[in-house]
Amino acid sequence: MSSSIANTPQSSIELLESLKTQIQDASPKKQLPILPQLLALQAPGYQVLMAFLLEAKQQALPTVSTGRALQLLHQVQEDSVKTFLSQEFSAGVVSLPATCQVDYSELQTALIQQDFELADRLTLQKMCELAGPMAVKRKWLYFTEVNTFPIIDLQTLDQLWFVYSEGKFGFSCQREIWLGVGKNWEKLWPKISWKENNLWTRYPGEFVWNLEAPVGHLPLTNQLRGVRVMDALMNHPAWESAT
Repeated sequence: MSSSIANTPQSSIELLESLKTQIQDASPKKQLPILPQLLALQAPGYQVLMAFLLEAKQQALPTVSTGRALQLLHQVQEDSVKTFLSQEFSAGVVSLPATCQVDYSELQTALIQQDFELADRLTLQKMCELAGPMAVKRKWLYFTEVNTFPIIDLQTLDQLWFVYSEGKFGFSCQREIWLGVGKNWEKLWPKISWKENNLWTRYPGEFVWNLEAPVGHLPLTNQLRGVRVMDALMNHPAWESAT
């Protein structure tokens, strides 16, 4: 028995064992509320979270629960946890394909830190990089440029947002809502809180930069410049080929 377990009250040990069983049997969505309970148990809980991440590392794709577990462990100040993260997950849980046209590591770091406002700015910056030097210079996109984006890059951007937001944010979330309202933009905007009482939400102060935001609220992309960029994103072939 490890020293962290040996020094833990019996009631906490029983809770720990119960949570370990629950997390093994649950779906990623149902694992989410278990993770902060493990964090609250401190050292023994940290051990379970680290083991959970190592096991998840063997899976083909990260899930919302592995993204959340990583975010929670990044809040821990213990040296053993910091060493573990540095050695095993220095880049995060989302593998960035070598075939991507730009580097998304800075975006992944911002999302791990739950700095969603910075992540939103970086997302637009990275999309401008995809579009080319002129877009980088002007700092916004033409819809025709979106049409040229490689599938792998848009899917990677979407996966980063999805994994580190408990499944609440990302282009695919926005697209699902958009399809659900019959591709009606005026019905979409209020659902994702980009518009209220027929008035556009003011950037940045009126947007919600945390997980209290409604599903699909982020990333903002280029919404203040009209619907055409968003339309190009929602109709991009990346979503048809997503598995």
